Amino acid sequence: MQTTMTPVCPAALGMPFQDVDTPALLLDLPAFERNLAKMAAAARQAGVALRPHAKSHKSPDIAHRQIAGGAVGVCCQKVSEAEAMIVGGVRDILVSNEIVGTVKLNRLARLACTGHMSVCGDDPNNVADLSAAMVRHSVTVDVLVELNVGARRCGVPPGEPALELARMVARSPGLRFAGLQGYCGTAQHIADYQERKRAIDHAIAQCRITRELLASNGLECRTITGGGTGSYEMEAASAVYTEVQPGSYIFMDAAYARNRSKDGSPFRDFDHSLFVYSTIMSTATRDAPVLDAGLKAIGVDAGMPRIWDLSGAQYLRASDEHGTLQLPPGTHVKLGEKLRLVTGNCDPTVNLHDWFVAVRDGRVTELWPITGRGAGL
Repeated sequence: MQTTMTPVCPAALGMPFQDVDTPALLLDLPAFERNLAKMAAAARQAGVALRPHAKSHKSPDIAHRQIAGGAVGVCCQKVSEAEAMIVGGVRDILVSNEIVGTVKLNRLARLACTGHMSVCGDDPNNVADLSAAMVRHSVTVDVLVELNVGARRCGVPPGEPALELARMVARSPGLRFAGLQGYCGTAQHIADYQERKRAIDHAIAQCRITRELLASNGLECRTITGGGTGSYEMEAASAVYTEVQPGSYIFMDAAYARNRSKDGSPFRDFDHSLFVYSTIMSTATRDAPVLDAGLKAIGVDAGMPRIWDLSGAQYLRASDEHGTLQLPPGTHVKLGEKLRLVTGNCDPTVNLHDWFVAVRDGRVTELWPITGRGAGL
């Protein structure tokens, strides 16, 4: 007999945040709200649309707050993430990725019956399959031709290859050519500002050249989208991009904090709002106590987390259920003491949890399920 378990919530509304069970994902609401407002204001001032990336939070609750602040919709990276957004009432979604396979394309088509869907393409065979799926379901989706603007991941070369694919999209039933995606993901964590800017300037130039070629052939780019937390200002100021799609800005992880601003100072556009809350579960080795947040609670692909509450302490290593600390001389912690950690990369860390425990003035005021957790299909 199959049974399902309801995810255990680590907190209750109104409790002091110190009583939250661990490991848990704490969200500092005032910092989160400042981040929301700052990015919305930056996009508004630059005259570009804001389409935040939901892969960072996987939460319709957060998506609705971003839209209420001025975002036109959200990005998703997977059909299953888009399904979680649609179920949660979000109605304008760009799947900023290539979707391949009949099963996924049929699911994408069904979503287009409910909301406005856009998707990326970089291959003629995929465009043909997209068209066939949309015709089967009597729907139309917008298609953005994805350019390889330097990340060497997905995307056709700029120029003539992009023109040929755009022509195919434009003449395919069930598809509407909507523009270009030019996202340079590899540039987002280039720490040096000038080096990061050179990479983004190259991406901007490739989008501009392709836009002009398309226009000269009668194809209008209504949308040119891309940009992330590390580069959003550059794309927004380009007069080429019409839309930016940052994601991590709402949380501000440790990897982005290692970037540098134009004047060489640390990148501080946004505040740290997301923390993994953890408990000291062992002090058997006094100078190397152990937390209950390991690999199943925090992503370490972008380095070990920062200890927010204990100056000089380092998160030394992670195993499945344990995180071993290194304390500075003369520093001690007690069994049961709780610490906040700043994750290196917020996206995979969020995907390890079921709830956002949102805190204001020291108390839990919101509990948001991470509806799209594990949405990898």
